[in-house]
Amino acid sequence: MRREDFEHVIQAAAAIVEDEIVVVGSQAILGTHPSPPEALLMSQEVDVFPRTRPERAEEIDGAIGDGSLFHATYGYYAHGVGPETAIAPNGWEQRLVKLELPSIRHQGESVVAWCLESHDLVLAKLAAGRPQDRAFALDAVRAGVVDRERLRRGIPLMPPSHRDATGTRLEGILAQARD
Repeated sequence: MRREDFEHVIQAAAAIVEDEIVVVGSQAILGTHPSPPEALLMSQEVDVFPRTRPERAEEIDGAIGDGSLFHATYGYYAHGVGPETAIAPNGWEQRLVKLELPSIRHQGESVVAWCLESHDLVLAKLAAGRPQDRAFALDAVRAGVVDRERLRRGIPLMPPSHRDATGTRLEGILAQARD
């Protein structure tokens, strides 16, 4: 996904729910790194929810989600999720990165996206633990878009249910990144 595609999804989602948008999936990397390495841009979906009314995420999913006319037209889409989707370090909500974009509905106005900070994103990916999430984390470390020690400092902030597994996965990808 290109940065302009990411922005288009955010603008469309914000127009649907008339709210600020929170981005928690892999493409949140575009909020902190406008031109990350290609390996981090493989997803065609942007995981989002409305900031003040997350329950309206299903409206986004229905209008511009997987299989929608929007998806068929542009080749990318929004995935409406909830705040519980991000298994990230405690306090992640306070570290969200603000991104302002022009509104597609009201000329001269802007929409706001709040993107998961890159270290929180990598730790959330490691908590999820799927092969594609671990590959994303490894690519982020290898590309230098995250700091190894800052990632390690985030492990104690992970939810207790995911702390040990996330720490183990982190050390595994850090070792692999040195190879």
